[in-house]
Amino acid sequence: MSLDGSYDDANVFAKIIRGEIPSVRIFEDDQVLAFMDAFPQSRGHCLVISKVSRARNLLDVEPEVLAGMALAVQRLARAVRTALSPDGIVVTQFNGAPAGQTVFHLHIHVIPRWDGQALGRHGGGMADMEDLKACAEAIRNALDCSASSASVATTRPAQR
Repeated sequence: MSLDGSYDDANVFAKIIRGEIPSVRIFEDDQVLAFMDAFPQSRGHCLVISKVSRARNLLDVEPEVLAGMALAVQRLARAVRTALSPDGIVVTQFNGAPAGQTVFHLHIHVIPRWDGQALGRHGGGMADMEDLKACAEAIRNALDCSASSASVATTRPAQR
């Protein structure tokens, strides 16, 4: 059942897009929003969501929306690499509750990893807000300093 169903406009990511719930935004344009995960699995854990699609998961999303999200994920992962110098980066996406999805609005995780550091539990404890802001600032600075592909170069840093 969790792979199918109606989109719920009251989900937390829809509320973040509308500005009803605060978030630590990294960048956005008319199509996508990248922001810090408030319940991170590691320091620097970020999310990319569509601002235009009502897709609950990968199976529902429009191909052109997914293409834009993929470019944003790549751009974000490059900036995370520059800003935080992780040893690796996990890019993951869950479809349905049995797969680990907890918010039924399509989203993609970008999770920095360091050798010898365990990955926290998905949806575990809330992060320190000042650390989220510091990570976001470092990632935004990396975005500002790096050359992007023309298709995502117009994506503007989020207001701080």
